[in-house]
Amino acid sequence: MIINRRPDIERFIARPDPAIRVALIYGRDTGVVRERGQQLAARVTTRPDDPFDVALLNDSDMDSEPGRLEGELAAQSMMGGRRLVRLKLTSEKSAPDKLAAEAVTRHGAGELNPDAFFLIEAGALGKESTLRKVCEKSPACAVIPCYEDEPGDIARLVREGLSQDGVGLTADALALFVARMPKERGVARQEVERLALFLGPGSGVTATPKDLETFLGVEPEASLSDAAADAFGGRLAQAQQGLRRAAQEGEAGPAAVRAMGNYLGRLRRTLTLAKGGAGLQEAAKASGVFWKSEREFLRQARAGPWRTWTVCSPIFWRLTAPARPQALQIT
Repeated sequence: MIINRRPDIERFIARPDPAIRVALIYGRDTGVVRERGQQLAARVTTRPDDPFDVALLNDSDMDSEPGRLEGELAAQSMMGGRRLVRLKLTSEKSAPDKLAAEAVTRHGAGELNPDAFFLIEAGALGKESTLRKVCEKSPACAVIPCYEDEPGDIARLVREGLSQDGVGLTADALALFVARMPKERGVARQEVERLALFLGPGSGVTATPKDLETFLGVEPEASLSDAAADAFGGRLAQAQQGLRRAAQEGEAGPAAVRAMGNYLGRLRRTLTLAKGGAGLQEAAKASGVFWKSEREFLRQARAGPWRTWTVCSPIFWRLTAPARPQALQIT
């Protein structure tokens, strides 16, 4: 059973169907996956953190002990409550995917502990995923795909989060804030919490766009950062526009040189970390890449350092010529 409409998802999580033994929650937005997994776990068992009732497994457990998953699903609860087996898949390896699919087949058929609930949280499973195929076909399984939040979803998240702290935003302020928000649920919640602290929890304030000016800020460095990203992406016209904006905001040529150098430094650090075994997205975050720029930054990183620098180099020299000593300028 595939559940992909938000009202249906919320209804299922609030009151899971007793006939469902397995739930697969997956998607690119790991924040939404994690949040819905926690909500469902709390509904399935009264003690979601109790190691006697709950078994937590991940990819490493599947690799080191291939038979452990089915063993956990066959075990009885030691404390008399409903047993929960929670599996978190974060890698793209095929072996854990297939092992989980086999366990879903057996558990769905009632061959293991029929009273146990099997909760699987995974990343962006493609159509070729064996686990996804098996779960979508099983009548004992609920499949909940998680997509990036739309502006309406983010607005609802902001309203609900701020209301819990007794503050709010006018319609114009809400639209302005939502436009600056990330689509990743976990990061978005952090921004809402930060705004609530800025407005003052329990103050009853309903902020206007002017009230948010200090919080959101208009930083000249943002224009320079955008210009650097556009330059490394080979977009000369957009990079020039970014530099013009920065100039209007009070930034001079040397700052543009620094912005280009900092961007190149983050790119080189990301590639170095990735070469050392880190995931590319994880390496980008460790290098200080802002979430709004992450997708384009990763695209450039995947293109390879030589290709990226070949595209950027002539643009870099053209854009920063006024900021360089005369002896370094190309004629």
